[in-house]
Amino acid sequence: MGQQKFTKKELSRYNGQNGAPAFIAFKGKIYDVSLSYHWREGRHWVLHYAGTDLTREMDEAPHGSDLLEVFPIVGELIET
Repeated sequence: MGQQKFTKKELSRYNGQNGAPAFIAFKGKIYDVSLSYHWREGRHWVLHYAGTDLTREMDEAPHGSDLLEVFPIVGELIET
């Protein structure tokens, strides 16, 4: 899949449920976290959910945003 533009509504479809990939947004970039053990079934430690923008939540995470560098960027989040 090449990079594409996602609205928040479109991103919500990639929630890791029922066979859908698990995508998250951070600072306008969309990351595919589908293969991460920590994102099974679209949930991360029962606190965060795939298909959402986690930009604000990252400030409270016990790890830095540099952790996202291991995941492929599949697109960008746009406002509409």
